[in-house]
Amino acid sequence: RDTTKMSMVGDDAKDFTTNATQDGMAEVELGNIAMKNAGTQAIKDFGKMMVDDHTKINNELKDLATKKMVTVPTTVTDDQQKDIDKLSKETGKAFDKDYVHMMVEGHKKAVAAFKSAGDKITDSDYKDFIMKTLPTLQKHLDAIEAISKKM
Repeated sequence: RDTTKMSMVGDDAKDFTTNATQDGMAEVELGNIAMKNAGTQAIKDFGKMMVDDHTKINNELKDLATKKMVTVPTTVTDDQQKDIDKLSKETGKAFDKDYVHMMVEGHKKAVAAFKSAGDKITDSDYKDFIMKTLPTLQKHLDAIEAISKKM
């Protein structure tokens, strides 16, 4: 068995890498759509924050995964692609409603997933990345919940 290509971390870290990368790529795609299709400036601004922050997070995670010999997915999931396709056809109020709902749910899941991964993953570099990234995800959740309450 060739061990030179073996990842340096366990399945928890691998699964986390896959899910967090795909979620991050979807956030960037959807954020780009929000910047074009949103009906309100607050949502356009939130979309821009998603693109900026998640591009940075994605790059950091990719660097970490590469260092740990973990394969990083290059495409979003089929369900995420369906959401992207759906939202790319919507504008104005309809877009805002669907996007905000998706972002609230998505960020609740992301915060929970990062917290859970932080508890399970033993690799210290992954733990550092998770702890460093959590406040940003929480900030996104707080921001989108504030927008949601005003709708």
